[in-house]
Amino acid sequence: MTELDYRVIVTDQENLAAERAIEAGLSEYNRQMAGYIDARSLSIHVIDPGSAQVVGGLLGRTSLGLFFIDLFFLPEALRGIRLGREIMETAEAEARKRGCSAAMLCTIGFQAPGFYERCGYQILGRIDCSPPGHTRICMTKTL
Repeated sequence: MTELDYRVIVTDQENLAAERAIEAGLSEYNRQMAGYIDARSLSIHVIDPGSAQVVGGLLGRTSLGLFFIDLFFLPEALRGIRLGREIMETAEAEARKRGCSAAMLCTIGFQAPGFYERCGYQILGRIDCSPPGHTRICMTKTL
């Protein structure tokens, strides 16, 4: 079999078997190169007291000394009351416990770069993105 026999497929459908195969392959490669595997999810959930439903929070992961913040959301009604800062501090404390020395995230100019700067994040770089006139901002923080 040659590389010409392999197919490349683009999809927007979730495929847990494909995700597991990719994660397992990368994990094994990282283990070979770094000598260990320590990748773990890190999530912080905000629970509505009335419905007991998740209404916001943070989704991220830790791996090889870095904390990656993938998604962060709070409803408008919960902003400006220090809950966002509490979520960030809680997540960063857990990342430090896991041996992380730095955190990174990407946001968009109309999202919350000012909030992240107030939490101690610094701009690493900017990439123009859609919608036209907007910028994706990559940020990092030493933990």
